[in-house]
Amino acid sequence: MSEAVVIADARPGDEADWRRLWAGYNAFYEADVAPQITDRTWQRILDPASPMLGRVARRDGSLAGFSIAVLHEGTWVAGPVCYLEDLFVDPACRGMGIGRSLITDLVSLGKERGWSCLYWHTRQDNPARALYDSFVQADDFVRYRMDL
Repeated sequence: MSEAVVIADARPGDEADWRRLWAGYNAFYEADVAPQITDRTWQRILDPASPMLGRVARRDGSLAGFSIAVLHEGTWVAGPVCYLEDLFVDPACRGMGIGRSLITDLVSLGKERGWSCLYWHTRQDNPARALYDSFVQADDFVRYRMDL
């Protein structure tokens, strides 16, 4: 019998599974993240003083997905703003509602903790947009990005 999916904070023992999923996420986006950046990301996920929030979806004893969000201040709101930077579900576990559970988890946390909003962006051709559109329609903003 399969276990239900449980969403929770990442913990030190999740590192190997998280790194497996992180590698899949970076492969999906054709990104080459340096090992020291991956190490630093994992350290920040575990650090309760960091504004980075790492949540994982556990299913049948292993990680099936994760979300990484960053809390920051905003100039138009009083409460913290949550940027969902990374969301990934193991391809073998897609279609099981895990992505929806990870986003719903952040919505619930935000309501409990007084966040003013949750936002994210993705590639225009990302198949997950059907899921994202079920939460909220994309706005008309255009993203500019300058590497420094």
